[in-house]
Amino acid sequence: MGSSKKRKRSNLSKDPSLQQRTDPRQSGVAATLPIDKGSLAQDQQQENHDAAHEAAEDENDADGWTVVGRSGKKRKTNNYPALVYADSYKQQSSIKLGELQSLVLYCLANGTSPQWTAVRHHSQVNKAVVLFVPGLERGMFDGSVALDASSEGPAQEPKLRHGLDQPQNGETSHSVPSRIDGAQNDGVSRTHASPDDYLPVRLAAENLPQPLKLLADCFEYLLPVKAPGDDRFSRVYSPLHHMLNSQIPKSRDPKADENVKNVIKGEKPANDQRSESKRTPITDFILSMDQLRENDFVVHPAWYDTESEEQAEMKRRVDASQDAASGWVDSQVASLGAGDDLKLSSEQGSLTAGWTVLAMDCEMCTVQGGEAALTRISLIDWDGEVIMDGLVKPDKPIIDYLTRFSGITPEKMDPVTTSLADIQKRLLEILTPTTILVGHSLDSDLEALKLSHPFIVDTSILYPHPRGPPLKSSLKWLVQKYLGREIQKGHGSLGHDSIEDSRACLDLVKKKCEKGPEWASVPCTSETIFKRLSRTPAKGPRDKVLLGGQGKLGAIVDHGAPEKNFGQMASFSIGCNTDGEVVDAVQRAVSGDPDGATIPGGGVDFTWARMRDLEKARGWSNNDRYDLLQMDNHPAADDDNKSNDPSPSVLAAQVATTVNCIHQVHASLPPCTLLVVYTGTGDPRALARLQQMHRTFKREYKSKKWDQLSVQWTDVEEQALKKACRKARRGVGFVTIT
Repeated sequence: MGSSKKRKRSNLSKDPSLQQRTDPRQSGVAATLPIDKGSLAQDQQQENHDAAHEAAEDENDADGWTVVGRSGKKRKTNNYPALVYADSYKQQSSIKLGELQSLVLYCLANGTSPQWTAVRHHSQVNKAVVLFVPGLERGMFDGSVALDASSEGPAQEPKLRHGLDQPQNGETSHSVPSRIDGAQNDGVSRTHASPDDYLPVRLAAENLPQPLKLLADCFEYLLPVKAPGDDRFSRVYSPLHHMLNSQIPKSRDPKADENVKNVIKGEKPANDQRSESKRTPITDFILSMDQLRENDFVVHPAWYDTESEEQAEMKRRVDASQDAASGWVDSQVASLGAGDDLKLSSEQGSLTAGWTVLAMDCEMCTVQGGEAALTRISLIDWDGEVIMDGLVKPDKPIIDYLTRFSGITPEKMDPVTTSLADIQKRLLEILTPTTILVGHSLDSDLEALKLSHPFIVDTSILYPHPRGPPLKSSLKWLVQKYLGREIQKGHGSLGHDSIEDSRACLDLVKKKCEKGPEWASVPCTSETIFKRLSRTPAKGPRDKVLLGGQGKLGAIVDHGAPEKNFGQMASFSIGCNTDGEVVDAVQRAVSGDPDGATIPGGGVDFTWARMRDLEKARGWSNNDRYDLLQMDNHPAADDDNKSNDPSPSVLAAQVATTVNCIHQVHASLPPCTLLVVYTGTGDPRALARLQQMHRTFKREYKSKKWDQLSVQWTDVEEQALKKACRKARRGVGFVTIT
């Protein structure tokens, strides 16, 4: 039976018709033909998929293999990696963002082979670079988004054609829809997708607008990529998280699975929701030094056992401007053993174990220079009594009060004279060697206070996110799920109440202490792609003495401070201010530092980078989208979004600059490097505005009459929301191997 199947597959792979379909001249992203879903059974599709892999290898017989001797043995002469697309790879929908991630893991780690393409000699791919470029959209390629003054007015018939749908012998080919928005054949108004919505588009420089022509030099096809989301509830999920978070692979070896779980840090999953409650003292939940480091806390000197370790940490703090010269203070705790005597004197079964427990929450505003500065601090004790609650005047002028989050207004801040130094002095008197600080994402609060303390209990870590670190659940969600009450009702209008948030954190900790460490813990089903690659042996010699381990290295390049969030999981993180700096940083990450001072020679194996200049120019960033929410409450038409774009000439100049940056990255990559470019989403502005309208309607509907509502939500708005969600999920991508 087995030999029969092998002969069958061999015959398939040597079939001239199949070889013709896999002609190298037609290889490229999405050289595919749509077929009826019911024409092949599942097992036949799998056989075709396997046959295509074998056909791809047989294709090398003419180019990269030589028959030696009578025995017919073959000697390998060409094993350069390449993407192969054959008729057997039937596309029935847009490529999902997770499938692009699977392609990266297939080439660099132990990922499964992608179903929409084959990678010839994938083991020869040495590096991978993924560029996240929000702001590009499909409308720029088919003419529905004008990139020059002459393009204004009604959209013209597009020139782009599908790769395998070129006219032959008088046949007509299927074209890209003439309009992304507003037309009946746009793929947005329709409920069901047509091949025009998901089949790749061949890039030809002569048919592209001038700002996009360089893309044709780097990539052969444009891929329609569907952003993660839920059409039923009109939601779009983060394209950043879906690319950088991967599912934990399952092995047939139970021991291997257990080893993987041991590598992943965080709360251990609960064995059973019906597990018995186990009263646990709060001291069992104090963060360790590793947890403090992983979550961006400044580690207190009391954690260091030797003077050399303390000096090394202080040097790091000086470099990061987190020392006394920069206004930082450390609580007066000489050693971690100060609370040991409390265990003997405390009552048996006491949740506090004799310690003083204080819950803290802070509110911040944005000051000159774009920094976040402390404007309010609240501190309560274990019994819920307020110990401190006051406003703080920043040293620099406030440029954004962030009232919708902080609740701070200019009127409240006018009479305030208390400075940050005054608050620090008072906290140093309150925080003793037997005090535990409780809060939610306390690293941000302590950074605003410029204060370090060794004993921290953080509810964002105590209750791990279902998808694992570095993701963290919001305090509002945790309180609603585990305490059954609502907080932060003024979010987006009146702001948060720091006393309310402090009490919520304290109640979550008390609940955990009552129930035990296994209660409300969820199994980690995912991990960062950097963690996944770190378990994969690296290729070639590399000096990793200072890095530890022999796994593959990853780097993250982003605007701002990428060392937080996913950056803490990467081997290296590089912050930038412009896309030009991103290009230089990617080149540095891929090639390494010349002297190997930070990034070792040979560079890293995987680099993720984001270009944001185009996103900011189009108003797609979160801050810009908030400004759109303040506009009149009405369903967003397509023209409304286009009016928020810069003029066609300005937009064209920015698109040309972004495309040139992509071209520079492509030109600088070494051979055998996989390059993936993805936009994440389509235009998200209409979706953001309609979602805000829906939230306003639901809030007002509970307390007002219909004729008193500021927002009317009918089926018209509901259908507009669904259409905006479908449009926002229509991203694009490009893939090549250099």
